Amino acid sequence: MRLEGKVALITGANRGIGRGCALEMAKEGAAIAVNYRGHREEAEEVASAVESLGREALVVQADVSQRAQVEAMVERSIAYFGKIDFLINNAASSIRKPFVELTVEDVEHTWGVSLWGPFHCSQLVAQRWVRDKHPGKIIMMSSIHSTIPFPTALAYNCAKAALNHMAATLAAELAPYRINVNVIEPGWTDTPGERTFTEEKEIRKRARLLPWGRMATIEDIGKAAVYLASDDAEYVSGAVLRVDGALAINFAVRTTSPAVDD
Repeated sequence: MRLEGKVALITGANRGIGRGCALEMAKEGAAIAVNYRGHREEAEEVASAVESLGREALVVQADVSQRAQVEAMVERSIAYFGKIDFLINNAASSIRKPFVELTVEDVEHTWGVSLWGPFHCSQLVAQRWVRDKHPGKIIMMSSIHSTIPFPTALAYNCAKAALNHMAATLAAELAPYRINVNVIEPGWTDTPGERTFTEEKEIRKRARLLPWGRMATIEDIGKAAVYLASDDAEYVSGAVLRVDGALAINFAVRTTSPAVDD
């Protein structure tokens, strides 16, 4: 019950990593504002699961790339719960294409959700915290894509790299207000979104080849979010917590080590 009496606003909480964060934080006592852009039925299912754990839940729709919608989401969440203690910037978008085929619209959409979204949410929530002298915690859901330039994911790679730097800057600026800002970098995680890019059979085959022998689960990432939101991480700000089963390290070793003849 490390988060008892607290309230978390989680963007993109209707599925994948956002859902994992919502349920793990609810298990630790937090009430959850479940944000979604589409698929309301999924958001309501997550809210029901949160309530089954004895916690309050609010389903709130907003496209985080749209400032006015974010402002309405923040206001509604505070009106319902009376406060927000944690903001989890999880909502993201990725359009995978070779660089020479990317359109400006592809990049703008990816950055709108994955970069402008965290900016809007963080600024609007932090403004309330600073005004009300309310300490809070912001968690940016980044990716190992922030440092590994995976091909066909230019817009997403750039957004996550910028997100890390945004978090570091916010951590420095907001420390005097006792607002923690940290980053989680998931590795390859078992989410519905992965099925957009890879067939199930190939996912299972490749997952067995990972250093840990499996993909990350949404629960793995959710537990990391619980830690960063808890009092255990009160003095942790400006940190990047990689949760990838050593994937990034293994990738670096494989791509930088000299070839060895058999």
